[in-house]
Amino acid sequence: MCYSIGDPESLESLQKTWKNVVETHFNYDESMPVIVLGLKRDVRSKADYGGNVNEKRQFVYPQEALRIAQEMRCDRYCECSALTGELCREVFEDIAKTAAMTTTSNGGKTQGTECSVM
Repeated sequence: MCYSIGDPESLESLQKTWKNVVETHFNYDESMPVIVLGLKRDVRSKADYGGNVNEKRQFVYPQEALRIAQEMRCDRYCECSALTGELCREVFEDIAKTAAMTTTSNGGKTQGTECSVM
């Protein structure tokens, strides 16, 4: 499940809406790993961290997103920026490793699971 780091409401939407949709339609038996992926990591710059705490933030802190991912009982949390390429390779590797958790030692799918592309 993806959200925009530059849009705190998109993370809230993951928590309130999309987690239930994924569980209901794709992961009803909790056998499929779920990853929360923060997109547009580049919108969070050093200048953003020095702002006035009373001003409305236009980004999500990584600690905040990780906490919410843990509350939603997701298997992983990652961030990347397609614009700068930052952490893209690591995210793809992490997704592949997490997907591999659904395979058996014989190489096939764990019984009762299937690969879903959303």
